[in-house]
Amino acid sequence: MLASFLSFKPEFEILAMDASDCRRVAEVHAERFSRPWNDGEFESLLTQENVFGYVARQRNTVFGKPVAGFVLAREVAGEAEILTIAVGSKYGRFGLGWRLMLAALHEANRRGGEAIFLEVDDTNAAALALYRKMGFQKVGERPAYYSDPKIGKTSALVMRRDLR
Repeated sequence: MLASFLSFKPEFEILAMDASDCRRVAEVHAERFSRPWNDGEFESLLTQENVFGYVARQRNTVFGKPVAGFVLAREVAGEAEILTIAVGSKYGRFGLGWRLMLAALHEANRRGGEAIFLEVDDTNAAALALYRKMGFQKVGERPAYYSDPKIGKTSALVMRRDLR
């Protein structure tokens, strides 16, 4: 009884990513990818005029507002691309991937994007389900694109969604 009284459902806000987020974003990325990007790589990308990102921060916690997930994207000449997206391992199943993707889609559209692309490992069932639910369709495949020491080489699926 006491444990249920003390537990609460986390609440999140989606905010524009800035340079101060890059260290924590890199930590989340390292949880999810076998070849993680470092904070300098994130900061370098984020300083480019056509690159934008969002972070999901937990609001109702006594430990500050930790970054629970992020998305990084870019838009150039009517085409947008999701560069990377990740949700921290302890924040799964809260709909953060969906909310982060919606923010990126909205911003890409606002910047003039007519279509948005992404690449996803063909073994990432959760991500594939999310992208398909959001209207992305496979338009290409890069065989043996990813290499993971645990499972070997896997293909990257190239997916596209119209924004207009």
